[in-house]
Amino acid sequence: MTIRNKTSYVAAAAMLGSAMAPQAQAHDITDAFLTERSANCADYVAEHTASVTDLFTKTQYDAAVAITTDGQTCTIASNAVPNHDFNTVEGFVNGFSEQDQAYTITATPTVAETPMPLTLGMDNAVFLNGVKLDLLAAGCYGIGDGLFGCFDMTTPYRFDPMGAASNMFGTDAHNAHTQTNGLYHYHGNPLALFEQVAPDAAPPVIGFAADGFPIFGRYINDDGTIRAATTSYRLKTGTRPDGDDGPGGTYDGTYVDDWEFVEGLGDLDQCNGMIQDGVYGYVVTATYPHVMACFTGTPDPSFLKPRP
Repeated sequence: MTIRNKTSYVAAAAMLGSAMAPQAQAHDITDAFLTERSANCADYVAEHTASVTDLFTKTQYDAAVAITTDGQTCTIASNAVPNHDFNTVEGFVNGFSEQDQAYTITATPTVAETPMPLTLGMDNAVFLNGVKLDLLAAGCYGIGDGLFGCFDMTTPYRFDPMGAASNMFGTDAHNAHTQTNGLYHYHGNPLALFEQVAPDAAPPVIGFAADGFPIFGRYINDDGTIRAATTSYRLKTGTRPDGDDGPGGTYDGTYVDDWEFVEGLGDLDQCNGMIQDGVYGYVVTATYPHVMACFTGTPDPSFLKPRP
């Protein structure tokens, strides 16, 4: 087991075992690349720190992450500071601020009878650097300025923050930005947590969804060949309705509604997951739904967002 310059903090955590020692030395995970593939959240128990910079404001921050377990569940608590520099574009609309957050996930996730759709009222996942995944935008075509105020999940033509109009949302080089309260969160592939070029082996677990299932990097082992996983969603053909019925224009991925699921089209299921080495998990993909499209299991209430 080696710790590279791009530190494998998951490997370091494994050396601690599954019981958290209060006196354990925190590991510096600045710009860490993950390497481990265990689907058991208890195998990642550790404390971590990082020193990073808001590149727009030139402000330095110290990240703090603690992963603990009681044997049945795991809790990932952090101050919501990523383990990499951030705010790498023209500056977030809402300035960054540290936040106290904690998410609990089951150590024994199970598949629900039916998948549960994503909603604006619940965070989707937390990565092992302590930063959450929040895929959905609160903006829809025809609602206000299109960026905020669309809270009815039945409203059509919800913008995809990772789609063709992603520049509207001011995400940085890590597909992340801040909410109105300054909370930093990802809308897709966090990029900094695992190798983005095809690795020599299947990629690691980079976080856990609210239902407890792991999230893997974007490559899979296909009978000995390491290749990018393919989603089973595709762009619809033709053009959108216009006028009172829609925004018009070609289905280009600007909106979530531009995509349709075709079972068996790619490697992944409706929720963007698959079984690898006998373990079910979600897989990061280059196109929609980016990480996950629904919950295969039952999310923990700790992922519910506080009411405004």
